[in-house]
Amino acid sequence: MWVLIGAMVLVAVMVLILANRFLVAAAVTGRSMLPAYREGDLVLVVRRFGTAHLRIGQVVVVRRPRVNTAPPARDTVGDADPRRLMLKRVLALPGDPVPRASVPALADRPETVVPPGMMVLVGDNATASYDSRQIGYFPASWLIGVAVRKLRSAQGPLLTPTART
Repeated sequence: MWVLIGAMVLVAVMVLILANRFLVAAAVTGRSMLPAYREGDLVLVVRRFGTAHLRIGQVVVVRRPRVNTAPPARDTVGDADPRRLMLKRVLALPGDPVPRASVPALADRPETVVPPGMMVLVGDNATASYDSRQIGYFPASWLIGVAVRKLRSAQGPLLTPTART
């Protein structure tokens, strides 16, 4: 009997460890991803390590740059705030053409394709989003994972944000 209980506890602990390694729940704050995601939504995120399996149009969670700082020009965590995350849509990945027309921060860049280890990310609600349009490339090392589904939808009216997402 005790062996069975011990085995069940061990299995439960292993499942929790694996789930924590590969899954994250993220709460949405701000209005940058309206209308797809609202403030208060809870999103299930599958962790990703690198851009190899990302696709244009996917919604990802990345580390947020510290206030008033642009991401570095190479693939490094650099000046990201590890405690704050952002939910953004993938616009371009390494090897894709640089989307100069829709991303003003990249308009004067000399390269014709997105460099290795970099991503172009935007919010769906351009007027409320802090993203590649203002700061350029996001290093792939800032990637946490891909949003796969809403676990909980926000209730009630939209909230007025006090901080950007």
